[in-house]
Amino acid sequence: MPSVLVVEDDPSIRQSLIEVLAEHGYAVRSAGDGFGALREVTQMPVDAVVLDLGLPDLDGGDALRMIRGISSVPVLVATARDDEAEIIRLLNAGADDYLVKPFSGGQLIARLSAVLRRTSHIPAGHAALAGQGPRPAAAAEPLRATTVGELAVDPGARTAYLAGRELHLTRREFDLLAFLAHHTGQVVSKRRLLTEVWREPYVDDQTVDVHLSSLRRKLGERAAAPRYLLTVRGVGIKLVAPR
Repeated sequence: MPSVLVVEDDPSIRQSLIEVLAEHGYAVRSAGDGFGALREVTQMPVDAVVLDLGLPDLDGGDALRMIRGISSVPVLVATARDDEAEIIRLLNAGADDYLVKPFSGGQLIARLSAVLRRTSHIPAGHAALAGQGPRPAAAAEPLRATTVGELAVDPGARTAYLAGRELHLTRREFDLLAFLAHHTGQVVSKRRLLTEVWREPYVDDQTVDVHLSSLRRKLGERAAAPRYLLTVRGVGIKLVAPR
């Protein structure tokens, strides 16, 4: 039975989250503040954390970074802050996914189940508890080291360099870049990225948009003035060498 730590300062919301998770087969623990969450993660490991940002003692972003300092547990951030810059900041700080409040119990279970499957913290059979059903194993084509212009990506070493300077990418940013590099010059749809990089086709497209925006920034470009990541409107994204 996967275990989840709910970190939420509002008692009524915390209880509602606990009930939804328990109904779907999760073992639930809870904390009402950031330091309580850190104690819980330290004393007894959990399979995932649902982290509210509006905590009374710590900013949720600071709590996230502190959790990341002691554990690689998947963290699903629950936030009322829906601006792109804030979401990018949270993903770069180590969040695995996010939910914007208010959200339904169904959204919570679907996102949490997806995060756990992606990070291999959930038994395949438990996916059915979230109404998803187990995913069949698929043989993935191994990604090869690729050089595109001044960009060099090595999936084996999990390194990426731009003009000789190492890029400091989050796990998901690197996976996204490596996949696009493997398909250099090909337009890849967001649905395909969600299926083959996130391995979860039911997450919304905004998840890809947020990671692409962060990746563009680290590549020194903007969507309005792309160099490597070109958007083909209504179709998808492709990685190309700058002209």
